[in-house]
Amino acid sequence: MAINFKSIDAERSTITRDTIKFEEKTGNIYEAIVAMSKRSNQISSELKEELTGKLQEFASSTDNLEEVFENREQIEISKFYEKLPKSVAISMAEMLDDRLYIRKIETEDNK
Repeated sequence: MAINFKSIDAERSTITRDTIKFEEKTGNIYEAIVAMSKRSNQISSELKEELTGKLQEFASSTDNLEEVFENREQIEISKFYEKLPKSVAISMAEMLDDRLYIRKIETEDNK
């Protein structure tokens, strides 16, 4: 599932959260935290992969240490990704907006 980073509605700074809202989504606050943590890791790896791909488009093929120059495109791309909300904030927003799918695996003991 690709993320449209321009339309992310998560907070870009730290705010106080009502944990009861998260608990209501799963019935257990710990399950909610684990689900958001796993989703946050997915988002983080997607962001890293996309950023690396975009920065490699502008990578220099020469490795001469004396030729140091600024690449404006790389700087602008990096600034864009730095301004995005953190992956944890995105996963919390997804949880609260019911956009996070949680699959529970039943064990033999629960049947």
